[in-house]
Amino acid sequence: MTGARGTTLDAFKLDGQICLVTGGAQGIGLAIAHGLRDAGGHVIIADRDTERGQRAADEIGGDFVEMDVTDSVSVEAAFEGVVGRHGRLDVLVNNAGIVKNTAALDTDDASWRALMAVNLDGVFYCCRSAARFMIRQHGGSIVNIASMSGSIANRPQPQASYNASKAAVIHLTRSLAAEWASDGIRVNSLSPGYVGTELTKRGFENAKWREAWINGTPLARLAKPEEIAPGVVFLASRASAFMTGSDLVMDGGYTIW
Repeated sequence: MTGARGTTLDAFKLDGQICLVTGGAQGIGLAIAHGLRDAGGHVIIADRDTERGQRAADEIGGDFVEMDVTDSVSVEAAFEGVVGRHGRLDVLVNNAGIVKNTAALDTDDASWRALMAVNLDGVFYCCRSAARFMIRQHGGSIVNIASMSGSIANRPQPQASYNASKAAVIHLTRSLAAEWASDGIRVNSLSPGYVGTELTKRGFENAKWREAWINGTPLARLAKPEEIAPGVVFLASRASAFMTGSDLVMDGGYTIW
C-alpha cells in the first residue's frame, strides 16, 4: 500500500528522532530501546544505575543519562542535558517501575510512598519535563508503560499498591493527552500482561502463581520483552498519528476472561 507520503511501513520509521527511555537498562526497557533503535531512532537510556545504563547504551549505540525518576530536580536536569546535547526530544517512553507483592494490611506508609514515587510521581515528572520541550517544538509522542493491572486485580498475588499506581498512570495518560493535544503532543499508554523479565521470573518460581498466571492467559505463556517493543514503536511513530489518550493492551488475552 503506497501513497503520496510513502509506504505504510514508512509510518513506523523513527529515522533521526531523539527517543528517551526511562528504566532502559534492562528488561522491557532495554527491549524497547532496541526496538526504537531498529526503527531508526537515536535512543537515550535513562536510569539511576550508571554502570548498567551505560552498558545498555553502548549495546544499542545510543547515549546514557543518569536519572532518578523520583527526584524532580534529577529529572529536570536530565531532560535539560538531553535537549541541550541533541537540540530536541521527539519520543519519551516512561518505563521505569517497581512492584511489591504485599497485602494491603501489610503495606506500611513508606512502602506505599516508595512505589508511588517511582510508578506514578516519576511518570508525571518525566511527562511534565518532556512536554515543556515538546511544546516549544510543536510536537512529540509520549508512551507510558502501564499494566493490565491498571484495569484488573491480579490473582493470586496481592499487589494493591502496584495495581493502583498503574490505574493512575492510565488515567494520567488520558488527562495529559487532553491537555496537550493542541500542542501536537500525543500521550498514550501501553499495558503489558505477564512478561518474562527477571522480576516476573522470580514470581514464576511460585507454583501456585505460575499456574494461575498461565491458566488465566488464553495464549498460555509469558510474553518475551521483545514482543512488547513493537507496540511502543507503533505508539511512538506516525503509524498511530490519530491516537492519543489510548491504552494499548498487550496481555496475551488475560483481560478478556
